[in-house]
Amino acid sequence: MKKSALEAKTEELHIRSYRKHILLCADQTNPKCCPRERSIESWDYLKSRLRELELVDVEQGIYRSKVNCLRLCMQGPIMVVYPEAVWYRNCSPKIIERILQEHIIGGRVIEEFLIEQNQALAAFDHDTGLRSS
Repeated sequence: MKKSALEAKTEELHIRSYRKHILLCADQTNPKCCPRERSIESWDYLKSRLRELELVDVEQGIYRSKVNCLRLCMQGPIMVVYPEAVWYRNCSPKIIERILQEHIIGGRVIEEFLIEQNQALAAFDHDTGLRSS
């Protein structure tokens, strides 16, 4: 049976298998957390750097989404990394590089730029579907 356009696109983007999802507040309609140009610079850096690191559009890769607003509206751009639900502030290209190297690749939350982490999600084992002890 032929795949629908939607099925083909989800397969192309590896929607079923990505291991982390990064959301970045960028290109806002009404910028409040930082100047629009700064957020676009961060978004462009994130996209290009993930591609350079060969972390997008691959099995067990990283999915990224540009969002208009994450509602904190201060010390932006704001980034959230799932499934850990880690929120970061001041995400300039320099800080994004640290997040990619230390958190995304290295597995360690960067306390220096941490806003908050949703403890309910942090305690959840996403491999087994069970609450971690």
